[in-house]
Amino acid sequence: MVNEVAFYVIAVMILLFSVLTVTSRKILRSAVYLLFVLISTAGLYFLMNYNFLAAVQLTVYAGGIVVLIIFSILLTSHLSDKAVVAPVKQQLLSALATLAGATLTLMTILRFTFVANPEADPHFTIKEVGNALISYNRDGYALPFEVISILLLLSTRNNNRKIAKSMA
Repeated sequence: MVNEVAFYVIAVMILLFSVLTVTSRKILRSAVYLLFVLISTAGLYFLMNYNFLAAVQLTVYAGGIVVLIIFSILLTSHLSDKAVVAPVKQQLLSALATLAGATLTLMTILRFTFVANPEADPHFTIKEVGNALISYNRDGYALPFEVISILLLLSTRNNNRKIAKSMA
């Protein structure tokens, strides 16, 4: 019972701070809200007894990445700067993309057959998970990982151009 209450409290915190992260017009506040999301995610890991993963979440993401984001915000913009409100067309397209992503996520979750005891199922071995992460076959994740890394690289490149233009 206590675990269920803790789960719902943490889940509400993650949802609330996630929405605040993307809707806040002040960029430093958004970074702080992101910090709360990452700490709450570590709380979920602790709740599931994934202590190592929770420690990595706190150390790498909440401790390192968010500090890096905050330093870059403080070095490249003023604290009083507010984000520009997107045009209505862009807001509608964003809402449509969000709805499509949420629908796809819900469909995937509802179609998945959850196992009561993952240790008893031989499909969930560490070796198979490792092979899936590095393979390019049908059930592999290497190709999506590479595509996401290229998209992040392009996004960083575009942001660097915008920063360079604003400093010039």
